[in-house]
Amino acid sequence: MPIRIMIFGQLTDIIAGNELLLSDIADTDSLVSELNRRYPVLTGSRYMIAVNKQTITANTVLKDDSIVALLPPFSGG
Repeated sequence: MPIRIMIFGQLTDIIAGNELLLSDIADTDSLVSELNRRYPVLTGSRYMIAVNKQTITANTVLKDDSIVALLPPFSGG
């Protein structure tokens, strides 16, 4: 079963959509590598990753039912 990746903000312009389904992705480091390979512009983009609604700061194992969100930097007040 593929991993569901939800894309938000200006990142949707880079990926040309707001959702991706990817298979054979073991962890978030592998996900970032695959996304950078497919979308080289992402390499220079800043964004946070959330797995199952929890923002992460370290490599995280992904399961078949994981939902990943790519979140651009937040601004406002």
